[in-house]
Amino acid sequence: MALLGTNLTVLIGKTLPRPIPRFLLEELDSVEVTQSDDGKSGFQIVFRVGRAGNKDSKDYQMIKSPLLEVFNRVILVVTIGAKPQVLMDGMITNRELSPNVRPGDSTFTITGEDISIMMDLEEKTQTYVAQDEVTIARKIILQYTKYGLKPNIINPPLKNRPTRNSWIPLQSNKTDFNYLQHIGKRYGFVFYVTPGPATGVNTAYWGPPKQQSQPQDPLTVNMGPFSNVESINLQYDGLSATKVKASVQDRKTNKIRKIKESESDRRRLAKKSALSSQSAVRSRRFCQTGVDTKEADAYIQGMVDSSVDDVITATGEIDVVRYGTPLVLRRLVVLRGVGITYDGLYYVKNVTHKLQQGSYKQDFTLTREGLIST
Repeated sequence: MALLGTNLTVLIGKTLPRPIPRFLLEELDSVEVTQSDDGKSGFQIVFRVGRAGNKDSKDYQMIKSPLLEVFNRVILVVTIGAKPQVLMDGMITNRELSPNVRPGDSTFTITGEDISIMMDLEEKTQTYVAQDEVTIARKIILQYTKYGLKPNIINPPLKNRPTRNSWIPLQSNKTDFNYLQHIGKRYGFVFYVTPGPATGVNTAYWGPPKQQSQPQDPLTVNMGPFSNVESINLQYDGLSATKVKASVQDRKTNKIRKIKESESDRRRLAKKSALSSQSAVRSRRFCQTGVDTKEADAYIQGMVDSSVDDVITATGEIDVVRYGTPLVLRRLVVLRGVGITYDGLYYVKNVTHKLQQGSYKQDFTLTREGLIST
């Protein structure tokens, strides 16, 4: 599929996908890829189907193709100019046939999720004796190297390696995907899998949310020939920002002390724009057993950080060809032209790529901590 200097490459196969054959490429109608920072990404490919000869007399030949079987692997690569970007590396999880009495209107749709779905199929009960979270995360991820997974693991601020006589980390009735998310929460860490940087390679990231980056090209509204945003809507959520109150008894010293959010640079900016700008702020109490004060500090910091991240939400659509490049998930971008209250830096939380012959649009969701850019 090609449009105005943009080319989409579709690879399908069992473990090592190959370029889509001509008979499927000719019937390709549309491709949609949804990427989210707080869950799995997904894709949907729509083909036109019909019956045009003896081979189609009993059934649609496309449906019988072994390439489109459930749990086959799909890789989607978009190239604008000479720069390729892997949009999706995932597995087919659903097939849908929609016959229509009007010729040419019948469709066959395959839907799937990114490669991390293979880490989320089996619930396990597993012990990790004398192993800290970093060791556990690397051990789990390396079990999926046949899908091109490469670990990118960041050390937490506190390394908690249990001894054989203290406690034993337990993966109790959780999939590998859910367990990696679970052990990261105590530090405010996240776990996700992103396709690339090369075709067939996937990066498994376990670490703090990435919100510091070089901003992408500006999204521009109502600025004449510089405008590249086709539609946008902005919302302020007064119930999002949350303070956390807690008193924790250290299991080593038995002393009780109050826990406060740390005063990092980012937290001061967030408090100024969100926690301190409202006359009323939601307050929660921290209730957790089995942690010392340092672990509680990290856990509570993660709760506060995540609560202020989505105070302002901007949703809209761009024409990617006019913008010049796909908007990249989990990076910063500048929004301009909507007024000083909402102009400024945002975090790209969700994007949906929508490709058809002659068209490449992208829906987006942006978030930040409050009014007036920090």
